[in-house]
Amino acid sequence: MRRAIAGALAAGAAAGCMAVAAGPAVAEERVCRGAIGAATVDNLRVPDGASCALTGTTVKGTVKVETGARLVARRIRVVGNVQAEGHASVTVVNSRVGGSVQLVQGRRANVSGNRITADLQSFENAGGQTFRNNRINGNLQCKENAPAPAGGGNVVGGNREDQCARL
Repeated sequence: MRRAIAGALAAGAAAGCMAVAAGPAVAEERVCRGAIGAATVDNLRVPDGASCALTGTTVKGTVKVETGARLVARRIRVVGNVQAEGHASVTVVNSRVGGSVQLVQGRRANVSGNRITADLQSFENAGGQTFRNNRINGNLQCKENAPAPAGGGNVVGGNREDQCARL
């Protein structure tokens, strides 16, 4: 009798273990208000109106800069994208971005001395944008910015488009 009970318990435990499914892996998001040095994070978000300074930081995912926020990033490494929408200012210098740098409907930006695996895109911004001495494997795309972006010395693997045709 004990054997039958032990066997039934073992079979039930095995079936219960098989019924538990692992959930999807979720990358953690770090919120930046202030400064982060030589640390590694999954995803990074600069929330509305906040300021964030990154120096030597590694981001295994994406950097998001929200409305009215400020980002100053020096010598960072980003596996994914740098995405800013409605930003007050974005500075990315001497860094590596594994995806794209996307600046949309914001104000000022300085993107200089970087290696960007995909595209550098600047759309509908209303502040001075400077793109200088970047190595961009994809496209350099600029549309409907006032004033038009300035800069030069960019090495572009794809196309230089619209307002950035001469940069």
